[in-house]
Order: sequence, then structure tokens, then C-alpha cells
Amino acid sequence: MKISNMPANGKKVIVVGAGLGGLTAAIKAANAGFEVQVYEKNEHPGGKAGSVNLDGFRFDTGPSLLTMPFVIQQLFKDCGRNIDDYLKLKPLDQSCKYFYPDGTVINAYRDKTKFAAEVEAKTSVKAADVHRFLDYSKKIYDLTADLFLFSPFRGIKSFLNGKAFRTLLNLRKIDSTRTMDEAVRSFFKDGRVVQLFNRYATYNGSNPYEAPATLNIIPHVEHNLGTFVPEEGINAVADALYKLALEFGVKFDFKTEVERIFYKNGKVFAVHANKYDQFCDAVICNSDITYAYTQMIHLPKSKKAVKRVHRDASSSALVYYWGVKGISENLEIHNILFSEHYFKEFEDIFERKIPPDDPTIYIYISSKYKPSDAPQGHENWYVMVNAPFNHNQNWKHEAAYMKDEILDKIERILKIDLRERIVAEDILTPDLIEERTLSYRGSLYGISSNGRYNAFLRQSNRSKDIKGLYFCGGSAHPGGGIPLVVLSGNHAANCLEEDLNSGKL
Repeated sequence: MKISNMPANGKKVIVVGAGLGGLTAAIKAANAGFEVQVYEKNEHPGGKAGSVNLDGFRFDTGPSLLTMPFVIQQLFKDCGRNIDDYLKLKPLDQSCKYFYPDGTVINAYRDKTKFAAEVEAKTSVKAADVHRFLDYSKKIYDLTADLFLFSPFRGIKSFLNGKAFRTLLNLRKIDSTRTMDEAVRSFFKDGRVVQLFNRYATYNGSNPYEAPATLNIIPHVEHNLGTFVPEEGINAVADALYKLALEFGVKFDFKTEVERIFYKNGKVFAVHANKYDQFCDAVICNSDITYAYTQMIHLPKSKKAVKRVHRDASSSALVYYWGVKGISENLEIHNILFSEHYFKEFEDIFERKIPPDDPTIYIYISSKYKPSDAPQGHENWYVMVNAPFNHNQNWKHEAAYMKDEILDKIERILKIDLRERIVAEDILTPDLIEERTLSYRGSLYGISSNGRYNAFLRQSNRSKDIKGLYFCGGSAHPGGGIPLVVLSGNHAANCLEEDLNSGKL
């Protein structure tokens, strides 16, 4: 039942894809009075933020951590809803537990003072230097968030206001000329701490030795603003947005792939889905940008942009979903087992396009906060290593080889022999990611942020070439990760409403 207070405006918008960005855009468009139809190729909403059940174990399939919860809270508030009626968010006392090859263990506590003291106790770095780095990270956030996160980027027009002009006057402070690694090393001389903060480049599939230091905004988001999990798992975010969309009268067709987006005289007029042309006034595309341009839009001008994505695609991942017998008391919800040769790890991924010999291993165990995700006396281990995008590798062979490497490393560092304790298993490889999500070659975030400008040159939320066409999702502005994807959906819907009000639709 549609219960929006906004009057219908007589315009129909089709949303391609029910990922978190598409769900957000659908909700905002419906709340603005549009008739909204969503087509989704998979059976369920959520996109990469899905869920899989395996022999009594439940796993989140993609994102495993929530930051900037105020972004989702604001969405519900804008719709006149209380988020607590849809989604229960739980702050984490510890965002991650880091294990190093030399035996060092660092607990990343929510309390900044406690975290800084932990770093000082375990390394040669002083607590004051940790605080100084997090203050630097906050300054980047304060200067760039309004321009690059909370607004749809409009090129030069984005700088024509007071806040944006302030950013221009402080370009040196957003640190775009150094790499992340160069900036981090200017604060810390201990390689373990450098590695800890360099890791944040992987949050958007990038290389810390190539990505601009502006991405050092991410530690502020995690350490200063805090980390959260939904009580029912990350997929509960998608469930909450889907429920809200239904309340606003959004219609969904699942197991339905959009084959083409049609435009004439530079204006969208239909999509092809369900074996028919479905007419509309606008389209919000939540698909991977490269797939959208090459398979659905066929815009001649897109060739240059697509070529760039081919060159600069983000990393992918190998994910092992393991149902594990027994409880591991020395592990937290989120854990990292670092590699010994971090620079080589990124060389392997981005230059050689091979899984690294010594991978950094991420272990996420949601049953530690949601016991029903695993049978009693068991845990659900989501084990991920960064991998190159799909480039004709033999992923069946690579997955088997990497499994042995991962198990050996877990036994070596954690003193846990998993080989006889794994009672259920599923594996996700870059080629399967490509097949299931239509992401270009299984890259998780579209283009990487490697290079000085890539972080600022994502696909804009409004098409520059076709009226009535908008973009959202992890490969569009402002990028990947739950809060940014939600923001992208919000931006796309806002652009849609602006164009309606200005008579462009």
C-alpha cells in the first residue's frame, strides 16, 4: 500500500537493479511522487549485500561492516520513518583485530584513546602520533565530505559555492598529490602501523602505493565516527530498504534482466525487459557502469570511458564461506592476518594480475554477534583475500591453491588447524562475481582509485549525454561501501527531482 504524502506527478521512472543504491533511489523517487518500477536480475534485493544459507550456516555475501550510519538514518527520517522500526544497529567496541607475521596483535578499539594506547603498547609508535594522524584524517573529511560525498559531483559547477571554494583554497590539506602510503609513512616509521592504515585503500579496491592520500579520509570514518553492525546481519539493511520501498508503492520484478535502455533525440523513453519495451520518463541505472554502457546503452561516446575502466578496474576477491566446528575465543567479529610483503601483494594483484603468494586474510564471523548464524558450537567464517579482476585466470585452480595457502597461514599465525573443522563450504571467485553481479570482470568497485585523479572521476549521477538517465551504485559517484552506495542512490533521485522541477523531463 502506497502511503507517501507526496502527490503523484504523472511520471514513471524505471530503476535497473535492486542493490542498496537502487533501493534508495526507488524510495526517494517514490517519495517525490514518481511511479517507480524496479527490475532485478536476481531473486532477492540487496545486490552484493546479500545472504547465503549453507547447511545451517548463514553468511553475508558481500559487505560486512557499516560505517556512517547517519546516512541510512537520514534516509528514513526524510521519509518520515523511524529507522528503529526497520533496522537495529549495534555499535562495535572493536572494529578489527590485527595479526602480524611477527606475532604482534593490535586491537582496534572504538575508544580512540584506548586504540592509541594499544598501538603505543604494541609498536614503537607513540599514542600522540596516532591521534595526530586521526586529526589529519578528520581534516580531509571536513574539507571534502560535502563536495565529494554528500553532493552529486557536477564537475566545475560543484566548486561554485562557499564550501567548495573553501576546499579549493585548501587543496594542499586534502593531500591529493601524495599517495596514501607516502602520507601514512610521514606520520609513522613502524611498518606494522603503516600497514594497518594502508589497508584502507582496499575499501574501494585500490592500491595504497598508487591511490591518492585523500583516501586517508577512511580512517576518520572508521576510527573517529565508529563502526556498526545490524543485529540481524548486513543483509538486514537491504531488507529494511526493501520493506520501506514497498510501503511507498514501489513495484518490483525479480529474476528480470534489463537488456536495453532506449533513448531517442538524446532522451530516455523505454527499457527492454520481460520480453517487451517498458516505456518510462526516466531511468535510474544501478548496474555496473561498464556493463550498462556496453550492454544496455550503446552510447558511442562511452567508448573512451569504457576503455579507461578496462585499464583501471578495481580489485576483486576470493571468498570462502566456511562452516567451522568449534569456537575460536581469540578471534573477534572482524580480523585481519597481514601479509609479510605488503608491497608485493599489490604488485601481484594489479600488475601481475595473479592472486598474491602471501595474501592478507580477512576473517569475518557474524555468529559472534548473531549466534543463530551458526549451529550451536560452530562458527560461520567468511574468509576473503584480495584478488585481481577476472582476466582469463583458471579460478577453479587458483581457489584450490589459495585455500591451502590460507589454511596454512591460519594455522601458522592463529595456531588453529581448520582442515578437519570445516563442515560446510562455498567459494566465490571473480568470475562468479562477474556472472552474478554483472560487474566488469568481477571488479568490486568499478574503477580503482589508483592514480592522482581516479578517486575524483567516477561516473556522475546524472548522464551528461542522455536526458532522463541517472546512475547509482558502487561504480558511480561517490563510490563503494554501504553509506556511499546509499548516498549515490540519494543523489540520483535528487537529480531526477531537480530535472522534473526544471522542466527537463
